[in-house]
Amino acid sequence: MATSDLLNELNKEGFKLDVDLEAKLSNIVIQQLDDAAGDFWISCEMTIVAEVPTSSVAKSVLVSISPKLIRGITLQGMSTEIKCECLDILCDVLHKYGNLMASDHEVLLGSLLPQLNTNQASVRKKAVSCIASLASSLSDDLLAKATVEVVQLLKTKSTKSEITRTNIQMIGALSRAVGYRFGPHLGDTVPILINYCNNASENDEELREYSLQALESFLLRCPRDISSYCDKILHLTLEFLSHDPNFTDNMEEDTDDESYAEEEDDESANEYTDDEDVSWKVRRAAAKCLAALIVSRPEMLSRLYNEACPKLIDRFKEREENVKMDVFNTFTELLRQTGNVTKGQTDFDESSPRYLLKQEVPKIVRSVNKQLREKSIKTKVGAFSVLKELVVVLPDCLADHIGSLTPGIEKALCDKSSTSNLKIEALVFTRLVLASHAPSVFHPYIKAISAPIISAVGERYYKVTAEALRVCGELVRVVRPNIEDYGFDFKPFVHPIYTAIMSRLTNQDQDQEVKECAISCMGLVVSTFGDHLGAELPTCLPVLVDRMGNEITRLTAVKAFAVIAASPLHLDLSLVLEHVISELTAFLRKANRALRQATLGTLNTLIVGYGDKIGSAAYEVIVVELSTLISDSDLHMAALALELCCTLMADSRSGPNVGLTVRNKVLPQALTLIRSSLLQGQALLALQNFFGALVYSANTSFDVLLDSLLSTAKPSSQAGAVAKQALFSIAQCVAVLCLAAGDQKCSSTVNMLTDILKADSSTNSAKQHLSLLCMGEIGRRKDLSSHDHIENIVIESFQSPFEEIKSAASYALGNIAVGNLPKYLPFILDKIDNQQKKQYLLLHSLKEVIVRQSVDKAEFDDSSVEKITNLLFNHCESEEEGVRNVVAECLGKIALIEPGKLVPALKHVRRAAVLALSTAAHNKPNLIKGLLPELLPLLYDQTVIKKELIRTVDLGPFKHTVDDGLELRKAAFECVDTLLDSCLDQVNPSSFIVPYLLSGLDDHYDVKMPCHLILSKLADKCPSAVLAVLDSLVDPLQKTINFRPKQDAVKQEVDRNEDMIRSALRAIASLNRIRLSFRCYVLLSLVGAAAAAAAPLACYDWDH
Repeated sequence: MATSDLLNELNKEGFKLDVDLEAKLSNIVIQQLDDAAGDFWISCEMTIVAEVPTSSVAKSVLVSISPKLIRGITLQGMSTEIKCECLDILCDVLHKYGNLMASDHEVLLGSLLPQLNTNQASVRKKAVSCIASLASSLSDDLLAKATVEVVQLLKTKSTKSEITRTNIQMIGALSRAVGYRFGPHLGDTVPILINYCNNASENDEELREYSLQALESFLLRCPRDISSYCDKILHLTLEFLSHDPNFTDNMEEDTDDESYAEEEDDESANEYTDDEDVSWKVRRAAAKCLAALIVSRPEMLSRLYNEACPKLIDRFKEREENVKMDVFNTFTELLRQTGNVTKGQTDFDESSPRYLLKQEVPKIVRSVNKQLREKSIKTKVGAFSVLKELVVVLPDCLADHIGSLTPGIEKALCDKSSTSNLKIEALVFTRLVLASHAPSVFHPYIKAISAPIISAVGERYYKVTAEALRVCGELVRVVRPNIEDYGFDFKPFVHPIYTAIMSRLTNQDQDQEVKECAISCMGLVVSTFGDHLGAELPTCLPVLVDRMGNEITRLTAVKAFAVIAASPLHLDLSLVLEHVISELTAFLRKANRALRQATLGTLNTLIVGYGDKIGSAAYEVIVVELSTLISDSDLHMAALALELCCTLMADSRSGPNVGLTVRNKVLPQALTLIRSSLLQGQALLALQNFFGALVYSANTSFDVLLDSLLSTAKPSSQAGAVAKQALFSIAQCVAVLCLAAGDQKCSSTVNMLTDILKADSSTNSAKQHLSLLCMGEIGRRKDLSSHDHIENIVIESFQSPFEEIKSAASYALGNIAVGNLPKYLPFILDKIDNQQKKQYLLLHSLKEVIVRQSVDKAEFDDSSVEKITNLLFNHCESEEEGVRNVVAECLGKIALIEPGKLVPALKHVRRAAVLALSTAAHNKPNLIKGLLPELLPLLYDQTVIKKELIRTVDLGPFKHTVDDGLELRKAAFECVDTLLDSCLDQVNPSSFIVPYLLSGLDDHYDVKMPCHLILSKLADKCPSAVLAVLDSLVDPLQKTINFRPKQDAVKQEVDRNEDMIRSALRAIASLNRIRLSFRCYVLLSLVGAAAAAAAPLACYDWDH
């Protein structure tokens, strides 16, 4: 009883052990091992094991406890109960501290392996778990020893069947525990398991089940080494997917819909039932094994569609419900993998997975329709899950089958036996199918579809109601897709939909999700049917305005008014417009970012549609409020604010006071923003449009604006010199301003800029730098050939002693050439050939020309492409590394314009070839898909560190190592990253991760960064391939997050190291999200170390 009381004390939540007490308790409990009443010490032992920390205390406890547990397991005459308890404790010990017990591994293995042959089933089962826990920390030699012994027992024909089953389970458990480390043993184990599957007796279905489960484990945990057996495993799974020796289905599949209802009762009457029939376990194991094959072999998708897809569709008729769910899940995995692999692809040939899936759609629908007529709720839910995934992967694929699917939707929503879960699944599918198909497809069935949806809006369970409201939103778009087109009579549906939604909109006592869905849906109803709701709008609109006053629903209400304001019906909103504008203007001061963002968009839409009813006074207030949002602290918000400002200025009804307010409030903020080095993308574009619009607004002087812009480039006492990126932003805004002001102003500005360049090219002034950039930006947008010798004026700046000026001149020349290719391109090509000293800068100018042509989708004529490529290849072996790098970039970009001509020519220029492949994979993946089996091994080879490309430069006092292959490796990994997005079905991730990605993770900073991104992407898209080699990936990541720069390191080195740690932590977080990653002990240790380390936490939000 004393031991039992001790156990109760240990289990108390507030009980804590110190080191001394822990040692005393351990010794006391260990003494109890000799007690005949074994249940007491077992209970206490388990509790202590659970509480002992991983420290020196743990080691001392393990030294004492391990021999006792081994004796409890191996001692002759020990009861089965005691053995099982000892195995349970040992399993926990090994799981937590297996790596601390390396000296005991061989003894433990020698004690546990014989337990696999004992007659007690419970002991065998626990021994399997125990050895699996031990395996993750075993050395390769001991793992091989364990595997060989188990395989030997499997080869022995005299072994009892139950022992054989246990050993097969042991093989599967080993592979799950050690992952890729089990790969070398597949040659011994896979043929044996396949043989057992094929030759097991009819009474030994469990043998087949365990064999298939082990094969499933191999596919998931050893995807690289299992490759050569995938064909055999595929045939095996397809064979046993329909393995049902006690039931023969002689009925031919009837495709006539009317016969389904008649067959249903017949099938249920004739269905074979036998409590002793366990063949369903084999079919379930086969389905799961096939799912593992689908998930782990994206490159086999096309073949799987030819061989596995028809079989899976046929097995939808499976008589055992649990197996049927697994068949549905396997088919859903096939669809999901198709979506992952073909994501972003637009062109599909007849061998592509998506094309092959499309051919199977009629069979899928026919088979699923039959399942929707089954009585089982679970079956219907599974059927709708398949349909949902099908619509996600292949939008618009069900256009010819809406009529046949409608009865199933009706029955799911209207049948009294339907559960909430089934209704939600049916509604989600309906919403997806309505959103992804042409509205006209549904018009013949609207009456049948709409009635149960409208009825579902009144359901009591809030999740059903919310989903029904979302479906109503899609239904509204389908019923009246086009305001002018009256090809379908939508009027009978207007009031039923409005009434159902209004009842939810006005109901205060309901879930927030329902309130938000009702507001959004009513916004759609008003914007689409408003001209037929004249009597209802005075009631409805004030309710929506009232929802804007509620903090919980105001964001949704603001978005709803944006939808109403954008309606082509141009509804009369005078009843609420003033109140709405007032509320929205006040929202611009709120702290809620999403609310401010939505408010700016809604105000923009309202001013475009209802500016004549708003008035200039309201405009002024809006301008004052939005001016505070223009800063580089939130560039997206700044872009929206500037867009709204442009809309206000473009409105002819805005008075001179609005223009004055813009100049006084917004212009200073814009001029501050333009100096930001962060300015880019949509915010920069909005700023350009703002200056273009400002020229026309309220007599704003062009000269004053131009002077203001140019003045921002001057160094200030507070902010110092302007950043290089800011000069580019200023130049782009100057160019847009000039073009908006007209040809005369543009010409005078160019003359002014050329005068600045002629004045003095020897000074490194921001003025000269900006003049060159402005010249380039104007030249890109407008032909400057009317300005004589402008190209020579620019090229004179190549002589400047300052790199910034030379770079700006190169940029300017290239962009001027874009404005008039026939004149300036030959000039650049001639200079490249004839002016050796200026070659590097001229090649940069050429690169600007090529980049603009590829970005703007313009086309060189054939002779220009040929001249450029010949010139580039002539200089690809230049002695200057800088020239070679620019040539490589030019070749990569021009490959996008003429891939057919260029890609074959890049055979012997490695970095240029990699860049060209990357460009093609990003923009036109179908061009290179057929070549990937040949190209991928060559590409992977470029990711390896090559000693012949590493040289030592003697700098006198010290030597410096230069790696000429660094840029090549970086480009190769970036190319792989692109291929994972566009050509995943052609890539075998398992053959890439080890050794190539593993090598990259331990490479230079510039290589590690893309490798971290690739690892995160693979963890998301191909988790099984990553999971199989997870142990080996941890070490390079551990080194990266533990690395610290030297104490005398400059700030740039410290910042780069922090960026690298952030990148590694993001990759670790991605690995941690993989299902079953918790089984990898070393990853758990790494995650714990990363979360506990102060430095990584300072630069990465672990909960991100």
